[in-house]
Amino acid sequence: MWTLVALIVGSTVGSGIFSLPQNAASAAGPGAMLFGWVISGIGMLSIAFVFQVLATRKPHLDSGVYSYVRAGLGDYIGFTSGWGYWLGSVIAQVGYATLFFGTLGHYLPFFSADNRIVTAVSVSAMTWIIFAILSRGIKQAAFMNAVTTVAKLLPIAAFIILVAFLGFSWDRFTWDFWGSQGSTGTVFEQVQGVMLFTVWVFIGVEGASVYSKQARSRRDVGRATILGFLTVLVLLVTVSTLSYGVLTQEELAALPDNSMAAVLEAVVGPWGGALISLGLCLSVLGAYVSWQMLCAEPIVLMAVDGLLPRRLGSTNIAGAPWAAQLVSSAVIQVTIVIFFLNETAYISMVQLATVLYLVPYLFSSLYLVLLTIRGRGITHPHAGTRFDDSGPDVSPLDNRRHRVLAVVALIYSCWLVYAADLTFLLFGALAVVPGLVPYVWTRRKAGERAFNSFEWCVVAVIVAAAVYAVWGLTQGTLSL
Repeated sequence: MWTLVALIVGSTVGSGIFSLPQNAASAAGPGAMLFGWVISGIGMLSIAFVFQVLATRKPHLDSGVYSYVRAGLGDYIGFTSGWGYWLGSVIAQVGYATLFFGTLGHYLPFFSADNRIVTAVSVSAMTWIIFAILSRGIKQAAFMNAVTTVAKLLPIAAFIILVAFLGFSWDRFTWDFWGSQGSTGTVFEQVQGVMLFTVWVFIGVEGASVYSKQARSRRDVGRATILGFLTVLVLLVTVSTLSYGVLTQEELAALPDNSMAAVLEAVVGPWGGALISLGLCLSVLGAYVSWQMLCAEPIVLMAVDGLLPRRLGSTNIAGAPWAAQLVSSAVIQVTIVIFFLNETAYISMVQLATVLYLVPYLFSSLYLVLLTIRGRGITHPHAGTRFDDSGPDVSPLDNRRHRVLAVVALIYSCWLVYAADLTFLLFGALAVVPGLVPYVWTRRKAGERAFNSFEWCVVAVIVAAAVYAVWGLTQGTLSL
């Protein structure tokens, strides 16, 4: 269980917490920020509970977050969730590495923002080195993740203690509490603006569910999800709140991506910034390993389940899913080239990855709602198989509790889609479209129809959004 908790903390506490002071201040004042955390805390906790409940109610659905969506909403919707989760992980990898080398560039000019080619080559090299490590087996990678998780939490703990006792000013924190002096808009607009950033720093809370098939106990999956979530929540809220007591909102918003280092440097001097920068580098390395592990898992699961070519699910003598890891690393490499040629900013990578992660969050919540109301999902195409989702499993009282939980998670997920920038929703649809090729090819080869009537409607919406995104790119009205 503690390895699963470490995987959650390791993948969730990545680059986001170190850039959180600047990200939050660019969108909201202290009051709106705290209000946003209340909503995000309730919403993300409900999503974490959704995965815990599903892990308990449907222990035979052991293919991670995508298997719940597939059982309840059909093969293609399940595939889209897995594909979106995978692509979100790919983009997160590039974002992590960009911040990593951007931090190094502050101390080593060779990696500065002016040398973008050097940074791109360095990110590529790190990707393939970690691929080589992962190809030696998951246990070794999990151990490496556990070590880096412990190492990166120490600078974060130092930040909290030093800022709380040496740098925090209540007067500064309460001055312009609702951000009325800035240009971030009304309180509602500020809360809406900060929402995607708060979601981004929570991404990874479902990590135990992704590895549910390899857990010793299904109960451990649920326990690890909640323990990991609460640990991360305390760290995130504390760091973002304390930062507003050191610098004003305008000063925080003007900081570089590694804004946590700049905040501590303002309190104790340059050595504080160096300490946090070291923590960031360790954190990103750990998160990079975690997410490159998570990248491969959806591909393996969908290949084993017959939604992608089965060769992608093959493992080597060390038990590592080398084929899926190779494909993921290759796509990360292509994404590096695209993002660096377009000079895509770290914040844009964050927002695009977050939109893609919302797909399994939204549909998993919807599935639990259907499960508590109908006892099964919409299409129910897997009767008699391990994806069979029918039949009562819990008492009426527990079912009502699960329904309330699922409705809260679904409302929160829908709110996040509403709060997201339309540009990233369109680019997210564009990223999902290429998955149609291997999916349709695999289904046709197996002698099965690609889509049912419900899925055809979903495909039409996705393709229409993707066409609009391409048109916007050609016209210059959309860009990353």
